[in-house]
Amino acid sequence: LPALFKQELQNTEAEEGGTATLRCELTKPKASVEWRKGDTTLYPGLKYEMKQQGSTAELVIYDLELDDS
Repeated sequence: LPALFKQELQNTEAEEGGTATLRCELTKPKASVEWRKGDTTLYPGLKYEMKQQGSTAELVIYDLELDDS
């Protein structure tokens, strides 16, 4: 069976230039997670950091810009 959301992403407010963390909980631990913004797949680098521990996945977005909304 595919992994499903136990807890979906919540809206987060942050200021330009700051950092935002998006978090979700899945039904399967260590399920493969792909973070996307529209049709664009996000990859780790200076702007994005992806973390996963057990069934919780996080996306950290650094140096926020208006386009990140």
